[in-house]
Amino acid sequence: MQYQLPHTRPGMVIGLLGGSFDPPHAGHVHISREALRRFALDQVWWVVSPGNPLKSRGPAPLSRRMAACRALLEHPRIRVTDFEAQAGTRYTAETLRLLQRARPGVRFVWLMGADNLAQLDQWQDWHEIMHRVPVGVLARPGQRISARMSKAARLYRHARLPGRQGRILGQAAPPAWCFVNVPMTAMSSTAIRARGDWTGLSET
Repeated sequence: MQYQLPHTRPGMVIGLLGGSFDPPHAGHVHISREALRRFALDQVWWVVSPGNPLKSRGPAPLSRRMAACRALLEHPRIRVTDFEAQAGTRYTAETLRLLQRARPGVRFVWLMGADNLAQLDQWQDWHEIMHRVPVGVLARPGQRISARMSKAARLYRHARLPGRQGRILGQAAPPAWCFVNVPMTAMSSTAIRARGDWTGLSET
């Protein structure tokens, strides 16, 4: 099946930042820039999901969130894709499986905040995620200790690369993951929605 995806070349290392981006904000941009640098990535793709299976309430319309992402981004190596909607996937493991099939010459790295590492064992087929691609974890405020003590971190402690080796993560054979401490703002999509700054925007 043919998908509409950002342009790639064989051998590229691409970080994947998944989420609802409801709405996208400067914190997402900051994490993406840090990931490009810390993990020596060629690109970062924002994989905007139709919805999060772990959340009972649905996000804003996908077209609106995609438009907001594109309006926010000015970095030439950060791209936006609605691949999950195109492929009809709901879970990350499934998304990775189809992306690797669609771009067999590309090395993908899954990116997540430390808060997601803390709950990774609740994700569908989470072991498959760890064994399919390297994982780059960027620490967020207040989540460092809980992430490092999480079930996933303990079970895969043998596969952890020191933060100073983050630049080789994309070339590592999975399971492999790297935890880096990144100064971040406490900005969140939840807080923006709570303030009402997102609900008042018109749909695109």
